[in-house]
Amino acid sequence: MAITDVPEFAHLTDADIENLGNELDAIRLDIEDSRGERDSKYIRRTIAAQRALEVTGRLLLAAGSKRSAWWAGTVSLGVAKIIENMEIGHNVMHGQWDWMNDPEIHSSTWEWDMSGSSKHWRFTHNFMHHKYTNILGMDDDVGYGVIRVTRDAKWKPFNLYGNLLFNTLLAIGFEWGVGLQHLELGKIAKGGDDRASTLIRVREFGVKAGHQIVKDYVAYPALTSLSPAATYGSTLKANAIANVIRNVWANAVIFCGHFPDGAEKFTKTDMVGETRGQWYLRQMLGSANFEAGPALRFMSGNLCHQIEHHLYPDLPSNRLHEIGVRVRQICDKYDLPYTTGNFAVQYGKTWRTIAKLSLPDKYLKDTRDDAPETRSERMFDGLEPGERRGLKSAIAAVRAKRRTPRT
Repeated sequence: MAITDVPEFAHLTDADIENLGNELDAIRLDIEDSRGERDSKYIRRTIAAQRALEVTGRLLLAAGSKRSAWWAGTVSLGVAKIIENMEIGHNVMHGQWDWMNDPEIHSSTWEWDMSGSSKHWRFTHNFMHHKYTNILGMDDDVGYGVIRVTRDAKWKPFNLYGNLLFNTLLAIGFEWGVGLQHLELGKIAKGGDDRASTLIRVREFGVKAGHQIVKDYVAYPALTSLSPAATYGSTLKANAIANVIRNVWANAVIFCGHFPDGAEKFTKTDMVGETRGQWYLRQMLGSANFEAGPALRFMSGNLCHQIEHHLYPDLPSNRLHEIGVRVRQICDKYDLPYTTGNFAVQYGKTWRTIAKLSLPDKYLKDTRDDAPETRSERMFDGLEPGERRGLKSAIAAVRAKRRTPRT
């Protein structure tokens, strides 16, 4: 079962949680006070570099008749789309650069290079996901309404083949999954939607998706076909592949932050009367990082620091690495786990969870309260009072007890 009592699961008192919140607030104030020229230069240079890379890719597709030039152009375009999506679009629309008061780099005006409307995304992601992170029935990102990623979701025969199939299709067409999410197709199918509001959202999505299709699969192919070294079909195919490169990468990064072992799930009761400190705590427990050097940090939009991003979604992405050092120290101080690991391992764990939960519960070995993908405060029921120190220590004690009989 998902966690029903976050303080109980975390082994923290109300005073501990209040102090935790105060220390995390102090980090926010320090970063806000130190924002300045180096940060604004960072985002402006990133935008300039991304645009230069995109132009390079399109010139290679138009000017090169060799297969090597076509692939160089396609990959350059794919990387440019990743940077625009991850490090620029996602972070700009979170309001991370609103403090600059630059109308071009502002959350209210930026429209990203994807089929989904930025207006829709700001609601489903900025508000619903970041406010209700991993709360079952509130956060649609928990399985996206189709994939079973926790045992709290009742198993259906569809999951037997649908879990892996849908996840594969979602990775390939991730921009379309993001775009369609705000339409709430499940409610439409059940007749539980507000028809007038639905029609407005459908119309807005249709306009944005239509513009994207025309740009990627009509306008640019037609433009490059004027070159004797390119054809309409070659550019159309290159654009499609570049979009898939971006989609698969974005899907992998985002899944690594939400579905590997240690990214906890919660029940609706958790948000009742939730204090600032409790919100911080839920964000820390419900998110996961992966280890990255400068290049991987940049290409992931700094979402290798998903924990820090969920704590401070509106602070500049280029500051998350330094914030992470301090957050990790706070986790050590309060004996809380800091969930991180190798990128490939974290991503592999998400696929393992999705594959495992395609099966009915009777075929799963772990309990509903103590499994890699689903834990709750009840996993500690067998511990003695002296063993129930902090969360990190308590988890280690449970695992030690599990190993003892085998030894």
